[in-house]
Amino acid sequence: MTVQDSRNFTLTDEERALLPTDEDVDFYVEHGWYLSKKLFTDEEVEQLEAASERFYAGHRDRTLPARPPKLAYWEPEHGPVQRHNDYIHYEDDTIGRILRKPLLGAVAARLAEAEQIRVFQSTLIYKPPMAQEQSNIVPWHFDRHYWSTSTSERMLTAFIPFHDCDEEMGTITMVDGSHVWKETADNDSTSLHFAERDRSELDVMLEENAAYNGVEVRKIPVFIPKGHVNFHHCRSYHGSGANVSDRPRRAISFHLQDGENRYRDFFRSDGTKVAYNHDVLVRRGADGRPDYSDPEFLPLLWSNH
Repeated sequence: MTVQDSRNFTLTDEERALLPTDEDVDFYVEHGWYLSKKLFTDEEVEQLEAASERFYAGHRDRTLPARPPKLAYWEPEHGPVQRHNDYIHYEDDTIGRILRKPLLGAVAARLAEAEQIRVFQSTLIYKPPMAQEQSNIVPWHFDRHYWSTSTSERMLTAFIPFHDCDEEMGTITMVDGSHVWKETADNDSTSLHFAERDRSELDVMLEENAAYNGVEVRKIPVFIPKGHVNFHHCRSYHGSGANVSDRPRRAISFHLQDGENRYRDFFRSDGTKVAYNHDVLVRRGADGRPDYSDPEFLPLLWSNH
């Protein structure tokens, strides 16, 4: 069995009732994020959690044919830190099948006002219940900075916890309305992942960008009930705090691209060419460039056609 494009682009009447309303889409456009209705059944969420435990115990339905240089990939020898495992939709069939649920793609298409939605990346996340663990604290950032090799400005992320997720567990926190901010200036360092940068520098960048736009920083921790999903725009600043509960925070960060997204060359000012993990995995187009519509790694989730 291989990963492939979805062929099912239909919804039941019950699923159509779960799509964002016009008012919901307006909220997303204004605020840069949207908390969905219940998109996954309790059984589906429980299957995600069970599959994640099998994955941590060593189960793989397939493994990546190459190891990209910046792959996030927790292994047991890394210890009790926050776990990130990229390409979970590719390596685990149970998780991949549930993530490719047509309803999820249809909701993303409504919010992004796109004809098609494809997978861009997926990361399995486990935040241990350790209040002092520094890796649990995700500093302020927005995802578009890391997707410099993409042409689209409509990409978005679905944050999918496996349980009720609140501030005590270190839920995702949105900087409301930040997706429409103008940046103070181009800065080569923004294409580096936050793990490669000084956390205090990212705090300063957030405050400076807010001041440049003449607005206050409005931080909103999003309470996400089990089965619900928080979507955010690729330019929305977000982060998360420590998990001070007595339970691990389990989730998937599911990055999505509209069907029009394409690869582009992107260079820093020193001439260094920026690369994304996909670039060593996906097939090449006729022009020799990475094909961001490769169905094996970046399958189609939804199409209005």
